[in-house]
Amino acid sequence: MKKLKNAWSIAILIVLLTACNSSEQKKVVRYGSVTGLKPEKIAYYKKLHAAVWPAVQQQITASHIQNYSIYLKEIDGKQYLFSYFEYAGNDFNTDMKRMAADTTTQRWWKETAPTQIPLPDAAAKGETWSSMEEVFHQN
Repeated sequence: MKKLKNAWSIAILIVLLTACNSSEQKKVVRYGSVTGLKPEKIAYYKKLHAAVWPAVQQQITASHIQNYSIYLKEIDGKQYLFSYFEYAGNDFNTDMKRMAADTTTQRWWKETAPTQIPLPDAAAKGETWSSMEEVFHQN
């Protein structure tokens, strides 16, 4: 009887561990985007991002964004920002709408938007960042 009880306990443990592991394996979607940066605003943009407001960081996390990076690169005398992040939530559009409705995030964007130069495709949609197509990924 003791062996049966131990086997039953082990079986329950395996089921619980399997359930935990499957719920942790959310699908992650990667996003890359690009925008221009005004040369005279580079120092200010870097200063802002050296001390991102905690409430903005909390909103990013609450919106299921992880592994978020922004890179700066000069190309042919023009400055560009390239961003990368992973989305691990279940409803990207709802999470982005919630982020856009956040008053602290709106204030943050009012600081960053004047530093940026949207590319034509983004500007035509009233946006700042242009989406990029992922052509390769390796874990």
